[in-house]
Amino acid sequence: PEHRVLAGVSNTDFLQIVALLATKRRREDFLKFSQDDERAPRIGCKRSDMLALSLEEYQEQAPRVAEGLLQVSKFLHQQSIFDARFLPYGAQVIPLAAVFAELGHEAFAHEAISRLAQWYWCGVFGELYGGTTETRFAFDLPELVAWVRGSQAVPRTVLEAQFVKQRLWTLRSRQSAAYKGLYAQLIARTPRDWLSGTAISDITYFDDSIDVHHIFPQAWCQQRGISKDDYNSILNKTPLSARTNRVIGASAPSVYVEALAKKAKTTAETVLDSIATHNVGVAHLLADDFTAHMQFREAELLQQVQAVMGKAAAAGGFFSDDADLDDSDE
Repeated sequence: PEHRVLAGVSNTDFLQIVALLATKRRREDFLKFSQDDERAPRIGCKRSDMLALSLEEYQEQAPRVAEGLLQVSKFLHQQSIFDARFLPYGAQVIPLAAVFAELGHEAFAHEAISRLAQWYWCGVFGELYGGTTETRFAFDLPELVAWVRGSQAVPRTVLEAQFVKQRLWTLRSRQSAAYKGLYAQLIARTPRDWLSGTAISDITYFDDSIDVHHIFPQAWCQQRGISKDDYNSILNKTPLSARTNRVIGASAPSVYVEALAKKAKTTAETVLDSIATHNVGVAHLLADDFTAHMQFREAELLQQVQAVMGKAAAAGGFFSDDADLDDSDE
């Protein structure tokens, strides 16, 4: 159960990680005796690379891959990703496991984890692992390993990643990697549940049916003619327990704050303190001001994205995935 975040890892994924490590070893062995970089075997994990693996290579790399995957599980937990259904990109596990296998104990230094995390979130919020990814894996492995070991050359994935502020408004479905990434970032802030006041950690995440729910309720927004595109945005969603969501119902925020306080046998101020841990402006909720709420949350979430990517948001248009078109998540 503690490794449920890896539930989606397939036999093919495992073989791809083996192939990455084996082909990296072949390339390094060649370059020990020749400086001909052009003729050196390339790093890869395409079908042809997997089929070309020798039994000896598999036997050498398989235990390292298994250990690398265990370290990926721990790393993802550190990033507040506990379950495969909230894993932004299953594909990103492949190069990450190879990197952990290659680095061994080197991966646990503070600076190493910091760089691995920056690379990881650049991949997620740059939405770089949704298409054909084998080519990216092939340069991720050597570039990321070298960077963690002190190279000044920043990996391509970190350099290429861009996130545009307007993207926050179009993230509406849990099928989107960036949506799942933001959900993890919200949990990483150790928010408290609005009814119980307990921290939404990896324990309450499983025990209290924590899921994503609307802040301004869907029905309330519909009654006021608020755009479905807006109220279904991640800007209007946050992790809450099923019990909290039932108390909220279709009420206005100013009404459900009192209902939560009554149900929890506490004060409205205590409930508001818990709400504030979700990057939510409590004054906007008490005023039932949806527009101000969305603007406040846009600034808060953008700041979080920029912090984990280690770079400012890009200017310009935004990418909208079909997966983000519509999903109430209720």
